[in-house]
Amino acid sequence: MFENIERDADERGQVGIGTLIVFIALVLVAAIAAGVLINTAGFLQNQAESTGEESTQQVSNNVEVLSATGSMSSSGGPVDTVTITIGLGPGSDPVNIGETRFELLDEQANAVLGKNLGTPVTTNLEEGDRVQVEFDLDSDFAQNLQEGDEAELTLTTPDGSQTVEVLNVPDPFDGSGNDVRL
Repeated sequence: MFENIERDADERGQVGIGTLIVFIALVLVAAIAAGVLINTAGFLQNQAESTGEESTQQVSNNVEVLSATGSMSSSGGPVDTVTITIGLGPGSDPVNIGETRFELLDEQANAVLGKNLGTPVTTNLEEGDRVQVEFDLDSDFAQNLQEGDEAELTLTTPDGSQTVEVLNVPDPFDGSGNDVRL
């Protein structure tokens, strides 16, 4: 029923060497695949860390508008100059205010003022610092702001953090001077 097969010693060695070659090839393929996976995981980890740092800067390094006033050349006339006072938000790292972009957009969205300060009093806005920025609407803006008008001010820091402030001109002007709080 069962047949007994005798093998030569030479055949047995050849089968062992073939198996060893296949085993070594499998180990090499597995080692290369593991190296690729480890390299990819390291790359993804570095990319995730840098993305996290950039996101944190965009969220935490913000500039706040502390006050905004409008000035009129004549009592009861249109607002022709807007002055804002800015400072750092809580927990913010210093912000290079010279590279911060200021944009003023009126409510009809037809007049945009883009302004970079260049070299203001302080290059880096540090904690506790205050900087005033003045917009001359006569020369920089398409029109002055009238009673009841609204304008949107957007500040974009070099990190990409944006602060949006809506400036509302009182209606009617209080008539007590040439400056109004926006």
